[in-house]
Amino acid sequence: MSDNTAAIEEGAKKSGILWLTLDRPRLAWHAWYDGGIYLVTGGGEQVLPGLDALDRVRVTLRSKDNGARLVEFEAVVRVVDQAAEPDAVAALAKERLNAPDSVHLTDRWARESTVLRLTPAA
Repeated sequence: MSDNTAAIEEGAKKSGILWLTLDRPRLAWHAWYDGGIYLVTGGGEQVLPGLDALDRVRVTLRSKDNGARLVEFEAVVRVVDQAAEPDAVAALAKERLNAPDSVHLTDRWARESTVLRLTPAA
């Protein structure tokens, strides 16, 4: 594992938020699962305009303790087939704080939202 890969994994595991370079820098909550960063957008969730149409996105992870930039990297963007990856979606749902419908959260996401996986680019 390279130093950058280790920093990405450690940063993504320790902090539940990151910054994405989209139309402007966007703060997003996420979950680290199985070597990737999972996010949800749309359907009453965080607004990440155009992310699902990108092949790659610039990601910045900051320290949970002091906000300093830990690592910045390019990530490959992939839309997740939620039915095919229920464990990843469940891991993401566990990180969703204050959901108004936590019992039916993943059902709502399947109907109304897009789940994405960001994988650090090689």
